[in-house]
Amino acid sequence: MSYVLTLVAARDAVSLTSAMVDAVRDAVGGGLTPVTLSDAEAVEFQAIGTPDLALARAALAGAAVDVLVSRSRGRRRGLLVADMDSTIVTSETLDELAVFAGIGEKIAAITARSMNGELDFKQALRERVAMLKGLHLGALEKTWAATKLTPGAEVLVRTMRARGALTALVSGGFTFFTSRVAEQIGFDLHRANTLLDNGTALTGEVGEPILDRDTKLATLQALAQERRLRMTATLAVGDGANDLAMLQAAGLGIAFRAKPVVAAAVENRVDHADLRALLFAQGYRAEMFVTA
Repeated sequence: MSYVLTLVAARDAVSLTSAMVDAVRDAVGGGLTPVTLSDAEAVEFQAIGTPDLALARAALAGAAVDVLVSRSRGRRRGLLVADMDSTIVTSETLDELAVFAGIGEKIAAITARSMNGELDFKQALRERVAMLKGLHLGALEKTWAATKLTPGAEVLVRTMRARGALTALVSGGFTFFTSRVAEQIGFDLHRANTLLDNGTALTGEVGEPILDRDTKLATLQALAQERRLRMTATLAVGDGANDLAMLQAAGLGIAFRAKPVVAAAVENRVDHADLRALLFAQGYRAEMFVTA
């Protein structure tokens, strides 16, 4: 079995140099001639043997460059399943919503523990939503207005769709936000939890059953089956503990700016670059990217 290593630099922090590429190649025991995917930003090369990502990253001496590995065959995935909060968008939308209730820091602390796997996700979600009882629905619109896409998110989704992949936004957050994100950047479908309201304000309840890590995994598996894809042909991306099961099951699971428990468990991580790195990891060159 052969592997391809992809190096992607954070464009706003560093330029990828030939010296960096050579250092990584030497660290992993060599490799075939590098292929440029984006000038001074992304390069790939076929490794000789099974590459050690820890050695590859160490060879970069702290430079803001990500190293990703994939099998040489079947690199372009036919299914993308993506988390939303802190992945496709830059914020945790529930935390931002809580700011309008005056309890932003309190809820953010619970979110952080939940996303690092320290709390039961379902219990933590019910607890946080209960604290929002009585919050006027206008806060949802205000939160959405302040929500920002992660750089590279739209290019990722539109490029994969243009190449025939199914793209799904699957979140432990809420449909109020996933529906808008999906429409804005072109996801084929979205699935999330539902905030309940009385027409004027939130009731402090969330619709059951709650979408959690098991649901995310089941969704990945079901969509792959519907598309008649092997799991090796799937790509998943996320940052929190409730993403871990799907990241480990996908053919290419990528932890994006991940919480410590996820970063420690997932081989492929994007710590520096934007979401375009997921396209480079599949062998796409920059000139192949599709924008709005």
